[in-house]
Amino acid sequence: MTQQQSPFNTPDSTNQFDPQDINANKVVSGFAYFGILFFLPLVAAPQSKYGRFHANQGLILLLLGIAVGIVSGILSAISTAIFYATYSYGLFYVVSAITWVLSIGMFVLFIMGMINGFTGKAKELPLVGKIKLIK
Repeated sequence: MTQQQSPFNTPDSTNQFDPQDINANKVVSGFAYFGILFFLPLVAAPQSKYGRFHANQGLILLLLGIAVGIVSGILSAISTAIFYATYSYGLFYVVSAITWVLSIGMFVLFIMGMINGFTGKAKELPLVGKIKLIK
């Protein structure tokens, strides 16, 4: 019987990084998940492979957050227009629930990335961590 792998159990590539690099750059790598601060490891430690890993993950999370915000805004505008046209709450509640789920998902990814950065782990974010924008 095959056991299914959880999407939250992503590969840990910590052993591919120099322990001194990890120790020296844990703090700036943890801050890479705070939105626009994804570039902090690139500026503070430009030679750090560990910092680059977390800068990449932070940039992916920032772009995903922007996309989620745009999609949520569009869905909210559509459901609000339909609500005012029909006075039906159904779609409004569904869109609100979707927006909440997406927001909570983004928050979970933020916390996971931040914890990994600050604790010296190089684990990809679930679902989107395989994307490489910063090499």
